[in-house]
Amino acid sequence: MKKIMFVCHGNICRSPMAEFMFKDMVKKMGVEDDFLISSSATSSEEVWNGIGNPVYPPALRKLREHGIDASGKRAVQVKKEDYDKFDLFITMESSNSRNLLRIFKEDKENKIIRLLDFCGGGDISDPWYSGDFDRTYLDIKKGLTALLESLIKK
Repeated sequence: MKKIMFVCHGNICRSPMAEFMFKDMVKKMGVEDDFLISSSATSSEEVWNGIGNPVYPPALRKLREHGIDASGKRAVQVKKEDYDKFDLFITMESSNSRNLLRIFKEDKENKIIRLLDFCGGGDISDPWYSGDFDRTYLDIKKGLTALLESLIKK
């Protein structure tokens, strides 16, 4: 089983979008039992007293437009001990990767990689600031498709 955690700053937009889009992709392929898929934040901003905020409503709407349900998902912050529990930490942008390294202290197994590094590189812009959930969705889909192709080949 491949254990994958998608990571962004707050775990209310990009990483939950990636989590639920990837869950939908592997389910449609009939390989969902081959994966454990989760998402988390590098920041504690969206987690209050241990209770995370729900997925940002425009992100939920964008997923629902594509028949994907992420209701019930709440933000969680990644923990140092997660490093040993997951095979890959797929970040949305370079700053997420740097922040993960601060949390984990090192990445001796090279588990941290940006999503768009599977298809040419780059950062996925944060729709919290840009408001462009269409672009974010398409960029995540492009990265997830390339990620899945790379995992299926192995």
